[in-house]
Amino acid sequence: MLPADAIHPIISILKEEVRRLKIPAVGVIAQETQDPFQVLISCVLSLRTRDETTEAASARLFKLAKTPDRMLRLSTDRIEAAIYPVSFYRNKAKQILAISQILLEKFDGRVPDTIEELLTLPGVGRKTANLVVTVAYGKPGICVDTHVHRISNRIGYIKTKSPEESERALRKKLPKEHWIIYNDLLVPFGQFVCKPISPFCSRCKLTPYCKQVGVDQKR
Repeated sequence: MLPADAIHPIISILKEEVRRLKIPAVGVIAQETQDPFQVLISCVLSLRTRDETTEAASARLFKLAKTPDRMLRLSTDRIEAAIYPVSFYRNKAKQILAISQILLEKFDGRVPDTIEELLTLPGVGRKTANLVVTVAYGKPGICVDTHVHRISNRIGYIKTKSPEESERALRKKLPKEHWIIYNDLLVPFGQFVCKPISPFCSRCKLTPYCKQVGVDQKR
């Protein structure tokens, strides 16, 4: 296992490497809008959906409505048409309307800024809740998706079996100064360099620190 302080040079390397890579869709939307509602809805759309599809669907939907009250003026069919072909678009259309309704009824139309409150919204799990808290509000949180879970274990920084376990382990070990940016760095790095199968180890700058746990084939 890597010691806790080994993450500092790793983060420095990742910052430099990720500058040349494409920012994840939700990060782009957050930078452009700085609006928690649009970040939240784009997170819901992004689940099990490719970034380019998420970006396009989010753009179409937000042309129609950018607030909970305006979203509720749209029919389910119209939302479905706007967000297609994101994965599970029919279910997500219903979730978007339900989320908008709850935000108006319980939170005065404002997206909550705590993980506990966000988890009460339909279709919002810990990954989405952490992402909204960190990206939309700049508050401490650790968003763990498949890339963060895989790479954190692959380099030998933690040893866990699920994203949920990884979040708990990282909250204990990862210095708090890196919490907010951790997902932003590891997602594009995992998409383009440290791939799930046959990662590009030959061009990876993390090689001196990486334990290559579970890597059977590499390029």
